[in-house]
Amino acid sequence: MKRLFFRLFVTALISVACLAGLLAWFAHTPVGLRQSPLDVTIEPGSSMKQVARQLVEAGVDVQLFALVFLSRVTRQANGIKAGSYEFEAGITPRALLNKLTRGDVTQADLALIEGWNFRQFRAALDRHPDLIHDSLGLTDAQILERIGAAARHPEGLFFPDTYLFARKTSDLDVLRRAYRNQQKMLLREWALRAEGLPYKDPYQALIMASIVEKETGQAADRPMVASVFINRLRAGMLLQTDPTVIYGLGSTFDGNLRKRDLQTDTPYNTYTQPGLPPTPISMPGIPALRAALNPPASNYLYFVARGDGSSAFSRNLDEHNRAVARYIRKSTP
Repeated sequence: MKRLFFRLFVTALISVACLAGLLAWFAHTPVGLRQSPLDVTIEPGSSMKQVARQLVEAGVDVQLFALVFLSRVTRQANGIKAGSYEFEAGITPRALLNKLTRGDVTQADLALIEGWNFRQFRAALDRHPDLIHDSLGLTDAQILERIGAAARHPEGLFFPDTYLFARKTSDLDVLRRAYRNQQKMLLREWALRAEGLPYKDPYQALIMASIVEKETGQAADRPMVASVFINRLRAGMLLQTDPTVIYGLGSTFDGNLRKRDLQTDTPYNTYTQPGLPPTPISMPGIPALRAALNPPASNYLYFVARGDGSSAFSRNLDEHNRAVARYIRKSTP
């Protein structure tokens, strides 16, 4: 009897050793790939069995049972992270599991440009191939509700930046991040604002920053452009800025701003309406926010584009008319 038990023990020991050897061999033997590199997307909420099946269906030549067993032995079965992954030739099952548990996902990116309006932002999201387009068909108001924004109008509420994200991320996640970033930046810059500015709240500063963003051809001019508009607000003058009129025209604007457009009264026509427009007109970046909240002291009330991206600033209407004659009409005053 003792000899039988001994033989059974030795057999079991040899079996365990063989199994361990086979598992080690499997863990460190490169798997086959349909192509290299190979992109694989692991869906959220997938069990280890489902993960293994998704890998095989995507083109990873690996034994399902063996991979699941290895993940359990290494205690990685419950640590798999969803997302998009890129595998290259030579990867082993153990390295594959390590990659999946680290969440070493491949990232796509989307650049949101300073000065874009929300319509342009949505168009960029809609045409991005690596996003899930959950915002398609939603109104602007529904988008704001989905991302947890209490505002009624989306313009200016999103921070222009380059956003990195895992492939198959919802576009609502990108919108949510851009919204939270803008709120954080705005409140930070508001806390550092100069005294005596003609704004009732941070939102009005955001409106001004959006105008400065659209009116500036060269970054160096942003502070002085902001100073001109603030001086005009303090003096009770109309802002008379073309970008607000263009924004009010919306998709009907054909690139040619006409005299009748400047004379047609709309909430965004700062040639007819006093003060700031009701909402921002673009996505302002940090430099425009800082210019609007910490403008230099000046007595300028006008500016005109020189034609090279820079602006000429004037203290009174006579100076401004001479500048217009020089840079716009190309005549000698």
